[in-house]
Amino acid sequence: MKAIRRFTVRPVLPGPLSPLSDLARNLRWSWHTETRDLFQSVDPEGWQAAGGDPVRLLGAVSAARLAELAGDRRFLRRLTAAADDLDDYLHGRRWYQANSGAPGDTDPEAPEFPAAVAYFSPEFGVTAALPQYSGGLGILAGDHLKAASDLGVPLIGVGLLYRHGYFRQSLSRDGWQQEHYPLLDPNELPLSLLREGDGTPCRVSLALPGGRSLRAHIWVARVGRVPLLMLDSDVEENGPGEREVTDRLYGGGSEHRLLQEMLLGIGGVRAVRAYCRLTGHPAPEVFHTNEGHAGFLGLERIRELGDTGLDFDAALEAVRAGTVFTTHTPVAAGIDRFDRELVARHFGERGELAGVPVEKVLQLGMETYPGGEPNLFNMAVMGLRLAQRANGVSTLHGAVSRGMFAGLWPGFDAEEVPITSVTNGVHAPTWVAPEVFRLGVRQIGVSRAEDALSVGGSERWDAVADIADADIWELRRALREQLVLEVRSRLNASWRQRGAGAAELGWIDGVLDPDVLTIGFARRVPSYKRLTLMLRDRDRLMELLLHPTRPVQIVVAGKAHPADDSGKRLVQELVRFADDPRVRHRIVFLPDYGMAMAQKLYPGCDVWLNNPLRPLEACGTSGMKAALNGCLNLSVLDGWWDEWFEPDFGWAIPTADGSATDDDRRDDLEAAALYELIEERVAPRFYDRNGSGLPGRWIEMVRRTLTTLGPKVLAGRMVREYVERLYAPAARAHRSLNADTARELAAWKSRVRAAWPWVAVDHVEALEQAAAAGGTAELGSTLALRVRVALGELQPDDVEVQAVAGRVDSDDAIAGAQNFPLKPTGGPDLEGRWVYEGPLALDSTGPFGYTVRILPAHRLLAASADLGLVALPTEATGEGAGVLMR
Repeated sequence: MKAIRRFTVRPVLPGPLSPLSDLARNLRWSWHTETRDLFQSVDPEGWQAAGGDPVRLLGAVSAARLAELAGDRRFLRRLTAAADDLDDYLHGRRWYQANSGAPGDTDPEAPEFPAAVAYFSPEFGVTAALPQYSGGLGILAGDHLKAASDLGVPLIGVGLLYRHGYFRQSLSRDGWQQEHYPLLDPNELPLSLLREGDGTPCRVSLALPGGRSLRAHIWVARVGRVPLLMLDSDVEENGPGEREVTDRLYGGGSEHRLLQEMLLGIGGVRAVRAYCRLTGHPAPEVFHTNEGHAGFLGLERIRELGDTGLDFDAALEAVRAGTVFTTHTPVAAGIDRFDRELVARHFGERGELAGVPVEKVLQLGMETYPGGEPNLFNMAVMGLRLAQRANGVSTLHGAVSRGMFAGLWPGFDAEEVPITSVTNGVHAPTWVAPEVFRLGVRQIGVSRAEDALSVGGSERWDAVADIADADIWELRRALREQLVLEVRSRLNASWRQRGAGAAELGWIDGVLDPDVLTIGFARRVPSYKRLTLMLRDRDRLMELLLHPTRPVQIVVAGKAHPADDSGKRLVQELVRFADDPRVRHRIVFLPDYGMAMAQKLYPGCDVWLNNPLRPLEACGTSGMKAALNGCLNLSVLDGWWDEWFEPDFGWAIPTADGSATDDDRRDDLEAAALYELIEERVAPRFYDRNGSGLPGRWIEMVRRTLTTLGPKVLAGRMVREYVERLYAPAARAHRSLNADTARELAAWKSRVRAAWPWVAVDHVEALEQAAAAGGTAELGSTLALRVRVALGELQPDDVEVQAVAGRVDSDDAIAGAQNFPLKPTGGPDLEGRWVYEGPLALDSTGPFGYTVRILPAHRLLAASADLGLVALPTEATGEGAGVLMR
């Protein structure tokens, strides 16, 4: 019999236990070991049954047990200590407060930080108890919030509350992925409903075509000091279609996804305004768009400014100044793109943002550049056009992104495209095993260990050098043994789901060995991550798994997107190999990869494998989480590993990227290199024992990993970089663009764009031809340049004239270019031309060349390439004055 209505009955805690409610409702427990230990002591069996979720635990614990705890002085002392510690964490002065400049400081270099930052993401992986993530993007967003909380950054997270989350994964008997979508009740999650002063639920509303409305409630998760606002369209006043908008993460067709992203961006800004109004939280000065899904937030902010009397172009400049956009994908297929007509139908007079001209909305997202699809609305393109600052998530990914989006800045070399990079980090208190943390505490104490993991700031963790080899090895074996037990438990549950009976599963007790070299591979399963590269030569793999003296065991996990049958076939291929009775004790596939599994998997592995197609892995943070637990990386040089790899703490899989190498040949070569590395370098080092029975060289690599990589891969380091390099400059730009200056900048840009067709470099000459006689010059000499330019209706104050110089290749392309500003020598001549002069230093030997260019210049521009306008010499203009030394 099914219930016709569902509701949640909350426990009534005895007075002395009331702090338990606050501790359970703040997700800091998910990364604070002492608080988790406290909840576990409430009811150890209930804690296990609740999956480590305090809210579920408190909803199930008996009244008798609560009464017993209310009289337990020792428990009450621990409870008081935990509550006091949380209060100090929430209200104490932290890194952000200690490092921000004084409000109103006029020094442009002063690090005055934003009053608040709004951080928008389509998914957040904070804890397994709040399953609102699919993979790396969501986990990264959750780690961003947690690190911001640790640092005291006044950040507001904004996302959607998906009633079915992503999906739960199981396997059929023949190894085919099956998806399940359990219903999530917000009342059973660590959330609270944002309410108006009169107690009614606060909600936001969007206008839809046909006079319909999309309404959403706002749920608040407390992520330490950071509120995470989650919009939920399952509201009774909505029609059936609108109620389903927030049904599943990355589900539905194009219109469904468009409505999700409108609710996230537009509704998210409205939710932030409501939250600040109701709580007194400072209004954000900076809006951070984590991937293109939330890009519509810029349009809502333009509409807000339009209501104050600012025209669209001026409002656009004001919005761009305070917006940061982070791209996470190195492939065009990973970006949401919508048909122009679908977007047009949902905006304008008959839809949302009635005050914003629909043509202006479309211009922001259309792929109006060479190679683009002019009828498609691209969310990443809109994100870049609406943000004055943008970044990729590793140094290599920044370079890939500059090339990928170079069409938005025509005339500029890819390296000048204004997209920087902030390499991702991971939230160490979440991902470091408690046993690893306790080892650190033994060396430097609790407070210093917590600061090292959360705030970071040191270049090296030198205290690791003092830990004895035997202690490191004992820890590594203990973590490996925990993983073996976890794998056997999960494997048993998986086989039972696949229809196996208990009598068939006795072999599981012999799966994996806590003394065997253990390799982990776990991630989403798009084709470019190459889940099955390890199966390329199955006989070779089998030899590695079953080696008589140096065996290897592999734990694999990952989900394919529900609509990706090719990804599901890869999962099935791996599962079928792992089902082979000859090797099933050495290789396993664990379904339903998520945060709870990952927190056992990363610490328990000796080697973390990553073999994507380079350069398609934007960052690859799973290897960072493994490294923080003393696991060594074995990876293609992609993402963060390309940036920080050293032979002292891991291995690089060579990339077969020659132009004549087809896909099959490439995979064959890279798989062969992988097998060779494991067989000849990784396994021998693991099994090479010294006189004390310890693998001394392996332990030294573990030590170097923790000492050198540990401080780099922290989310605390990442968020500090965002604050100092992106948020603080964005806040300054936001403050500088009031209504008057925004109108000034918009009018100036309009004037420059209109005049630019008549801007040209007319003539270039080197005044000291003797310095370059015969096409050569001496190192250290200086060349004086004179350039005649046409500026049309513009004035010298509107432009910058530069010489661009550096070494050249055989095609005269300049590499490692330096810019040398040239200055006007007087007024315009009779033809209206201006003469610019300046010195050019010849500071490198070999083939050397230069060119001259004209760029727009304004004090409020964030980058010279901002408008995508540049005037360069023609071949005739530069004749005889280009390549100096060949």
